[in-house]
Amino acid sequence: MLRTIYRTIAFMSGLLVATPSTADEIRLIMVEQPGCAYCAAWDDQIAPAYPNTAEGRFAPLDRADLHMGPPAGVTYARRVNFTPTFILIDGGVEIARIEGYPGEDFFWPIFTKLLQDKTEFEAETP
Repeated sequence: MLRTIYRTIAFMSGLLVATPSTADEIRLIMVEQPGCAYCAAWDDQIAPAYPNTAEGRFAPLDRADLHMGPPAGVTYARRVNFTPTFILIDGGVEIARIEGYPGEDFFWPIFTKLLQDKTEFEAETP
């Protein structure tokens, strides 16, 4: 709700600048590198289901190579030192991160809590 109000104010004041992705879009960036065993485990255990989950629809996944820096239009709060690092982005700016992959049993609850704490995400109830 607040994001919509801010967007309206920014648009009306002429401050809204178009970018390749929506300026206020929530995204998850997975910073990875070739040969990362934990990245491969995430790819096997989480990646196939990710876009089909409420979390994945709310924060679509982008990938970035550790050695290439952040994607265009994205700013990390601090340097990424190891992989995988999952960076939650809002409007091109980091708002939270998960460093490392804790395994499939822990990734979902940690990520869901992160979304609830840092965004307007509401988890689906069974």
